[in-house]
Amino acid sequence: MKAYLLIFTLVFVGCGGSTYDEAPAADSASAAAPAAPPAAMTSSAPLNANLAGEEALAASELISAELAASIVAGRPYLSALDLEAVVSAKAPDADRGQLYTAVWVPLNLNTASREEILLTPGIGDRMAHEFEEYRPYVAMAQFKREMGKYVDEAEVERMSRYVFVPIDLNTASAEEILAIPGVGDRMKHEFEEYRPYVSLDQFRREMGKYVDDDEVARLARYVEVRN
Repeated sequence: MKAYLLIFTLVFVGCGGSTYDEAPAADSASAAAPAAPPAAMTSSAPLNANLAGEEALAASELISAELAASIVAGRPYLSALDLEAVVSAKAPDADRGQLYTAVWVPLNLNTASREEILLTPGIGDRMAHEFEEYRPYVAMAQFKREMGKYVDEAEVERMSRYVFVPIDLNTASAEEILAIPGVGDRMKHEFEEYRPYVSLDQFRREMGKYVDDDEVARLARYVEVRN
């Protein structure tokens, strides 16, 4: 019996049977899916380049004290390319795939350029195409649902740390407003106080009563007035 089993095993493997170390054949959908990012990219959300203090930035082993000071001095960043300009000047040899896991400017999913999307850690041409394919996005839930067709839930959540969908100023819930980086209860009240908004210019004018022009410009990235 042992001899029979040995012969059967050798014949099966020789004819193409799978062994433990051999990867199973992928179907067309999974074969096209991007590889999972390195573990270093999945640990935590990056610091926001517009909000993190110089000390917090420099605490990362990926960000030198000089670069941290330059990041703070270069604010506000209205796109990832603005941050890239500072990084390329102060840390031209830095591994962007690692550095931007530590500090980042969230991308507007509806307006980010392909160049910006490709700066996002772990995102290559294939997934950049998927980011663009489903525009316009109306909510993060839509983004998560569509990307879930290509990657697992953990990777969807990781990618979500780097992007946002602007909220509608007239209908956004308190939870959605408070999800904007740097917005607390006081500013949430001001967002709601001036409803209904008829334009972003109105929003900028009203918020300008409470914060400076740079902060108004930063906040305006996260909102819109929908028809």
